[in-house]
Amino acid sequence: MFKHIKNDLPASVVVFFVALPLCLGIALASGAPLFSGLIAGIIGGIVVGSLSGSKIGVSGPAAGLAAIVLTAIGTLGGYENFLVAVVLGGVIQLIFGFLKAGIIGYYFPSSVIKGMLTGIGIIIILKQIPHFFGYDSNPEGDFAFFQVDGQNTFSEILNTANNISLGATIIGFIGLGILILWSSVLSNKGKFFQIVQGPLVAVVAGIVYYFVTNGNTKYGINATHLVSVPVPDSFDSFIGQFRFPNFNALSNPQVWVTGFTIALVASLETLLCVEATDKLDPHKNVTPTNKELLAQGTGNIISGLIGGLPITQVIVRSSANIQSGGRTKLAAIIHGFLLLISVLLIPTLLNKIPLSVLSAILLVVGYKLAKPAVFKEMVQLGWKQWIPFTVTVLGIVFTDLLVGISLGLAVGVVVILIKSFQNSHFLHIEDKSNGKHRIKMTLAEEVTFFNKGAILKELDSLPRDTYLEIDVRKTRFLDYDIIEILQDFALKAKERNIDIQLISERGVAENPPSYIEFFNLRPKKSA
Repeated sequence: MFKHIKNDLPASVVVFFVALPLCLGIALASGAPLFSGLIAGIIGGIVVGSLSGSKIGVSGPAAGLAAIVLTAIGTLGGYENFLVAVVLGGVIQLIFGFLKAGIIGYYFPSSVIKGMLTGIGIIIILKQIPHFFGYDSNPEGDFAFFQVDGQNTFSEILNTANNISLGATIIGFIGLGILILWSSVLSNKGKFFQIVQGPLVAVVAGIVYYFVTNGNTKYGINATHLVSVPVPDSFDSFIGQFRFPNFNALSNPQVWVTGFTIALVASLETLLCVEATDKLDPHKNVTPTNKELLAQGTGNIISGLIGGLPITQVIVRSSANIQSGGRTKLAAIIHGFLLLISVLLIPTLLNKIPLSVLSAILLVVGYKLAKPAVFKEMVQLGWKQWIPFTVTVLGIVFTDLLVGISLGLAVGVVVILIKSFQNSHFLHIEDKSNGKHRIKMTLAEEVTFFNKGAILKELDSLPRDTYLEIDVRKTRFLDYDIIEILQDFALKAKERNIDIQLISERGVAENPPSYIEFFNLRPKKSA
């Protein structure tokens, strides 16, 4: 785990600065104590990060659960009663893990996952525009279209035009300029600029700007536009911020319903995030989904026992980790310790960080998730890919994450049913070893994303030094998701000394450099 600490340590700092305002904002949007969001972030980093099988996923309080938490606190009669539901949710997640329910994560189409990533990227950009210009009526972490402040995503942006804070805007643009300069120019100038990340420099610049302009009515930054970490007067007051569940509420049936709801929604969000982060991972690691559910369940039990919000793996922090070069789970664990140490030792200094600087960091994260090139790529792949992709993006932007995913998944299933034959889908594995690792994999006449789990499992279980034959001569329909799995597996195959022979009606190809181009899914570029 410490092999890539030179990559993980800088990445953990970036994730820390992304997580800090989100932990506080999600707690505020949930109607919960601010400290509960920090507890969930700390547990998500240290506990879930340690137990998880994901190398680059980061867990913490999730925006998708904010509405559920807000409603439940009121209906259950208080926060202590709600914490019982969080503990129950964790226990149910453990049961999901033991029942191997994590396999559900393999059955989301690639187009929907890419739509999820792009939709979240767009949402991050839209939601951060008001904060970037110093208009903070809506709490960080409220990613739903209809906001807790009564506005919606676009009306909030329109209101920002009449409420721009000059000081916040200036340091926001300074921070954004530092981030762009760092990533596009300075990061290639030496190891120093790779170890010291641009977001850290931008945050330091923001703190310096606050002190320099403090008291200036025109260029200064209003206290409402700064990070707001609870500052305890003593160690006893710090301990007093922890809340504990009232287990007498177990007799209330609504507590059990809420616990199951938390378990179900948190598990779905986690599995979606796992699939998305594995797709973003440049090293194409495969996360064991059942182990992830066990880790998340353990984290939610501990979080609920000490007053924290429900936890899921979250794409915003995970993508920030990947974009910053994180390689192992150490980055997630360190970010949890950074949250803990900073809240204990330097809460006053944290409260001098302008939110517009942190918004600049999130704007960069959002742009990298929703680059225009992604839209072009999906259109080039054909209507079977871009229709579910587009529906997912629009659904996430105009509703919320789970509704958008559900809409995209429904459209994806319809597309597959339209294009699929009525025969069964299966995978033949033939061991031709004779003392050598020689495996033949014959694909069926029609292979769709429903077969992702089986194929991914078989490929991942291949031993080192294997000669793999993939026979697609009988295959008439090969879904893009399966081709993408083969494309991703090619990288892992090189690391495990696995040679691949692709047998098709057009001939035999040894270790094809691009499966996507081999199957002619990408239009040829004009000369």
